[in-house]
Amino acid sequence: MKLQLSSAGALNVFTGYGEGYVLVNNVRHERNLLVLPERVIPWDVAGFESLREEDFSELAAMRLEIVLLGTGAKQRFPEPRLTRPLAQARVGIEVMDLMAACRTYNILVSESRLVAAALLFA
Repeated sequence: MKLQLSSAGALNVFTGYGEGYVLVNNVRHERNLLVLPERVIPWDVAGFESLREEDFSELAAMRLEIVLLGTGAKQRFPEPRLTRPLAQARVGIEVMDLMAACRTYNILVSESRLVAAALLFA
């Protein structure tokens, strides 16, 4: 599916997605990924089952308003103890499937929100 955003300037936005990939500014990505308005970072986690508290501590240190956790093809919720660093840093977290995370990210970027999409492909 292709996504269109009316105006994002030089910011990173999702321009498409499909099974096993996303397009950020028309560049294809097929591995776990952190997408922020001004940068794209490979997310070095093996997958949902191997998430650690430290993974969320790194996100909390980025001084975001909200993290969108895209958990692959279906929505899966991490244990609350893992996301505690975000709560302590007063960073919101929303958990959704990967495609919903892409769509929601684009909306929040268009509103100039400090958002990150943390995407898990498996």
